[in-house]
Amino acid sequence: MDNKHRFFITGLLWLIMTLAAAPAVPRWLFFTADRCIACHNQLSDQRGNNISIGDNWQSSMMANSARDPYWQAAVRREIMVHPSASNAIQNECSACHMPMSRYMAKIQGRMGEVLAHLPVQYPGNEWSMLARDGVSCTLCHQITPRGLGKPESFTAGFVIDPADSSGRHPVYGTYEIDEGRTQIMRSSSEFTPQPSEHIQSSEFCATCHTLITHTLNAAGEVIGELPEQVPYLEWKHSAYHGRMQCQSCHMPEAEGKVKISGVLGDPHPGVSRHVFRGGNFLLPWIFNRYWKELGVAALPQGLDTAAEQTGRHLETQTAKIRIVHCHRETEGLELAIEVINQAGHKLPTAYPSRRVWIHLTVADRNGKKVFESGALNPDGSIAGNDNDQDPLAYETHHVRIDRPDQVQIYENIMVDFEDRVTTVLLSGLRYIKDNRLLPGGFEKGTADPDCAVYGAAAADDDFTGDGDRIYYRIAVQNGESPFRIKAELWYQPIGFRWAMNLKNPETKEGNRFVGYYRDLSPVSGKILCRAEEEVK
Repeated sequence: MDNKHRFFITGLLWLIMTLAAAPAVPRWLFFTADRCIACHNQLSDQRGNNISIGDNWQSSMMANSARDPYWQAAVRREIMVHPSASNAIQNECSACHMPMSRYMAKIQGRMGEVLAHLPVQYPGNEWSMLARDGVSCTLCHQITPRGLGKPESFTAGFVIDPADSSGRHPVYGTYEIDEGRTQIMRSSSEFTPQPSEHIQSSEFCATCHTLITHTLNAAGEVIGELPEQVPYLEWKHSAYHGRMQCQSCHMPEAEGKVKISGVLGDPHPGVSRHVFRGGNFLLPWIFNRYWKELGVAALPQGLDTAAEQTGRHLETQTAKIRIVHCHRETEGLELAIEVINQAGHKLPTAYPSRRVWIHLTVADRNGKKVFESGALNPDGSIAGNDNDQDPLAYETHHVRIDRPDQVQIYENIMVDFEDRVTTVLLSGLRYIKDNRLLPGGFEKGTADPDCAVYGAAAADDDFTGDGDRIYYRIAVQNGESPFRIKAELWYQPIGFRWAMNLKNPETKEGNRFVGYYRDLSPVSGKILCRAEEEVK
């Protein structure tokens, strides 16, 4: 036998032994969304609006979770700060942003990866294609009801069943599908549709939207846990629990009866739109402007629509602000501002880069500003905010404001094991401040520690589930009455400090995102609501 044949046989034996030792996992446990979009597109409601499941999903943060340049930069920074925990960090961070490739790795006894799948714009291998597809159709619709709502299901602890004895996979939906259409779906996708109510429950969403991270010290050792984001627990402790589900707001129903498939589809009532409207209006703009280098598949008009609809969602369904009273005193003006959260969880919620704040201005009869608190600077920072000026400081929760360098910011601030303010998630040990606006019915005194109020707001009797009332004392000696008072509630999905802390000459992802943020910083904030009043 010559060397050529000996090499071939040796290689063949190695391949057979490798395949025999590998776990028996079907390669088709997941498919990328293009297979589903082929049928679940070309859909419209009774008014002719495009409600195609594929189009709506493709422009959402779900579809672009792996392309998210902020997330990529944050993962790189976490690894740089804790290099000895790189594998664990990538495994944890891929669980919800690259869930299909990570789940395949999990059932094969391996850890999930992030860096190996970057950049996502290249086709790559099968694993990278699954990673690039983000939170996709065959991931969500294969999640079983087992354990949902329990702690073991949090932090991507969802369960997906392997194929049954016939090699078929169940996919769960809202509607009963007749046998004919079931056969068509099975032949085209190898999945068998099954109706199940769990797909419309908040517990279903809670698997990825309740994240408990492991806190690391300087040596990379686990020293604690941090509730990184817990909107499900916030909702569960509110008056919305039992009345509304996450899908009620974030997957609003199409009007009337509409089809769910462009191929032999039957009209159904109560069809949930796959828009996943949340709180991030900034990233769709970034995806649209830098689509080529981020490998974005969605069409520009779809991303524009996603950003616009997210903006309208925020403006109409999140909060109200009103001027409760304002009157003239000898030393100036006395005001009381009230802010009410209309969301079913804290405002803002989820990733702790988000913040909401009050921008208050007082102008005299000539339009001259005599007082201003909380202005958004062109670079995305908030005037007077201690944390934007100093990364180791933070703005306290205020009961009363009487200086322009004080601003009421609703946010959560983490500290590490040395009590230093930090934006490194896996260094965060506890919250030194969490005064995010509470949802209706939320009782501070009985809240679980994972969703409690921390800092000065905990002792503020005017900070409750009914809203927050804050008092202003404003000197106006240099102005002429009447005075015009304008109160605005602003929101940023990514605060200035959370973006700027990513800057590092050794990280391409961090510097890239800082560049994006600087380009769009003048529009990094949005007014949620406003109120005006005049006082003589």
